[in-house]
Amino acid sequence: MEIGYYPGCALHGSSNDYEMSVRACLAALGVRLRELDDWICCGATAAHSRNRKLAVALPARNLGLAERDEMHQLLAPCPMCSMQLMKARCLLSTDAVLQREISAIVELDVRGTTQICNLIQIFQQVGYERIQAAAVQRLEDFRPACYYGCLLTRPPGVVAFDDCEHPSSMESLLSELGAMPVDWNYQTECCGAGMTMANEATVLELGHRILSNAAAHGANCVVVACPMCHVNLDMKQSAINQRYVAAHDMVVYYLSDLVGLALGLTPAALGIPRHFVVRE
Repeated sequence: MEIGYYPGCALHGSSNDYEMSVRACLAALGVRLRELDDWICCGATAAHSRNRKLAVALPARNLGLAERDEMHQLLAPCPMCSMQLMKARCLLSTDAVLQREISAIVELDVRGTTQICNLIQIFQQVGYERIQAAAVQRLEDFRPACYYGCLLTRPPGVVAFDDCEHPSSMESLLSELGAMPVDWNYQTECCGAGMTMANEATVLELGHRILSNAAAHGANCVVVACPMCHVNLDMKQSAINQRYVAAHDMVVYYLSDLVGLALGLTPAALGIPRHFVVRE
């Protein structure tokens, strides 16, 4: 199984541990990633607030590159990136005038034919039963709070792989692998996303609420599929503890981390020791 791959700025920058985890995990499942050649930033998070055409043109250029290279499917592990690409694809595939205008701007013929997917959708395509069959280690010690954040399942008219308010795809997969996901209240609440630098106080408050609720419902770790969520809940955890005189010690895993561990990959191969909060 070979699919196109759009890493986006985060996975080639501040969250390259996520890319390490995704690549190792998918390789173990026989999924080959073909990185999009000459990709550019999708415009997250500011383009849409500055210029509507720019907000469409940036992801559209990546779509055009994928279509040019005959990539029928493109994985974007960052939910902000996948959402931007999906939104542009929907607009271009339903508006012929906009399609011609944007194609002229990016100097590529963009039709919006490449399917965009996130990491959970790739796991769904591989098949939860197949992943379970390939697993060599049960995740019985893990009681994860599966955290989708505010972008992974939204907007519902564009992203349609799970329920936007009460998703269950991560819980279903991890349960197959022996984990015991908790039922909690903050599955789809915002962590502050890209405000981590511009408004840290808000990010710390939201992070404190999320981590507190996860712990209150019996979780011993949080599982995410978003680099921004991971930064705000993992890297910022020490600052949250300091601000709120708290004692959070919650390990935050990428979904690919736990799937990879179940498949027998080492924490080092998945980049887990590079996280700020780690389990000894």
